[in-house]
Amino acid sequence: MKRKLSIVGIVLVVALLLATPVFGITFGELDGERHPNVGALLVAWPYPDGDIDIVCSGTLISPTVFLTAAHCVNWMPAEGIDTHDVYVTFDTEYVIDVSVIHQGTYYINPDYGHDAADPHDVAVVVLDNPISDITPAELPPAGLLDEMKAAGALKNQPFVAVGYGTVREDKTGGPHALYWEGARRFATGTYNALTKSWLKISMNPATGDGGTCYGDSGGPHFLYDGTEDAMVVSLTVTGDVNCRATDVTYRLDTESAREYLSEFVELP
Repeated sequence: MKRKLSIVGIVLVVALLLATPVFGITFGELDGERHPNVGALLVAWPYPDGDIDIVCSGTLISPTVFLTAAHCVNWMPAEGIDTHDVYVTFDTEYVIDVSVIHQGTYYINPDYGHDAADPHDVAVVVLDNPISDITPAELPPAGLLDEMKAAGALKNQPFVAVGYGTVREDKTGGPHALYWEGARRFATGTYNALTKSWLKISMNPATGDGGTCYGDSGGPHFLYDGTEDAMVVSLTVTGDVNCRATDVTYRLDTESAREYLSEFVELP
């Protein structure tokens, strides 16, 4: 049976929309096996016969570490969800009771939400068992995006977004044009702006760009070099309500992001 979003899942998505926009892929296409290290973050609902549902996206950055956003997991304790009640799948489409899932424990950045200038919106899931058949994504060296900006290399630079969230293909409609698929998709956007914590990426279909939408939070934005997109330089956090203007993504090359990630993986 093809996975459908449960009523509880719909309630959760609406709740997250009201709190922090959690950004599906817009104006993109099915990913297939192009990005096998991008997965869906799943949660086991704490009620009898509760499904294990998609809540966000993320990226394998070591055989045992899955990168996602802090706001994808910080609400879980209040809902009675244990830190070990999370799972990850790397199947191209998530189908309940069919897809291969991997259990793990989530760790929220302890600085999340404490600094308006830097949201520290990054978290990891440490998997119980290593993933041996998928090559982890590369992380950026310190200050990479600042160096690229200083060299004028960010202008027109493409970035590839990947995730399992809601899909938008209609370029004229509002939120009603979104639909849920539960499959991995990708889209390419171009550089818009860079701040201390944020990499902003155009996802305006009028300029040929695409991007993320609800359910893609925690998913990667890969730096595309013309031949491949192996390095994840930022993760999806927020954007415009209608998912057709700007991706606002959290940088992974900053000192604060690297300080947190260094507790779990070896950094370049």
